[in-house]
Amino acid sequence: MKTEITEILGIEYPIIQGGMAWVAEHKLAAAVSNAGGLGLIGAASAPADWVRDQVRKAKELTDKPFGVNIMLMSPYADEVAKVIVEEGVKVVTTGAGSPEKYMKMWKEAGVKVIPVVASVALAKRMERCGADALVAEGTEAGGHIGENTTMVLVPQVVDAVHIPVIAAGGIADGRGVAAAFMLGARGVQLGTGFVVTAESQVHDNYKNSIIKAKDIDSRVTGRSTGHPVRVLRNQMAKEYIKKEQEGASFEELEQMTLGGLRRAVVDGDVVTGSVMAGQSAAMFKEVLTCKEFIEKLVKETDALIKGAGFYE
Repeated sequence: MKTEITEILGIEYPIIQGGMAWVAEHKLAAAVSNAGGLGLIGAASAPADWVRDQVRKAKELTDKPFGVNIMLMSPYADEVAKVIVEEGVKVVTTGAGSPEKYMKMWKEAGVKVIPVVASVALAKRMERCGADALVAEGTEAGGHIGENTTMVLVPQVVDAVHIPVIAAGGIADGRGVAAAFMLGARGVQLGTGFVVTAESQVHDNYKNSIIKAKDIDSRVTGRSTGHPVRVLRNQMAKEYIKKEQEGASFEELEQMTLGGLRRAVVDGDVVTGSVMAGQSAAMFKEVLTCKEFIEKLVKETDALIKGAGFYE
């Protein structure tokens, strides 16, 4: 299952684990990398020292490539960008902004840079500033989202740039991986599927919410603020959307979700917490190890498209 992505990143399968805040820590990242994919540590809004510690702990668990996802709106982004170089991290994915000011430093250190984009315009801009590949993430994804679906976004980004594209958003099994290849992607990124793996450190309540989810349980909060976030339906989401419809202020809405993701992931509060998950949540019905999950994806994909010329 060799593609440009496996070659660029030095991994066995073109399967990347999303850099999810509070979820993507060193144990999960190492497990994904050991299973042949690319594990990511999600820096989110964490300070640089936490990221450095996570990178060092991941190195103790794997000798395979892994990366760090940087949320560029983080107040610690500048310091985390330096940690990437200082700790010899070879891959960085970025979100919530443009990594242009860090590109020279990263490139000189041999870091592969893969921005996450939700539009063609941003994809072109990232290619111009030196990105090695792109993650085109459709609105089906969990957490912060854009408007275009994976089905329409991926082929448009593929047509607009000359670097490899990784598809994300709504991919749950080999059918989704095969579809992504057919759309022109050379790799896939999954988030929700890795949340429910055995190595994921999230609270069992969070995992069970995903496993029990139905197709109608996905909700988007924050459209009125310009910062839409996809979550699973619960009391918090219901109240948030109600207040949005009533015209609540940005400040009032922000207060509702403050610390909500941590409450759900760490404390297991899936009633008033923010249970971020993609629309694919309803497709996951069991807890697998990262190795079992990746092998399942590869086997299913092979059965669908082997011999079609997408990989050897």
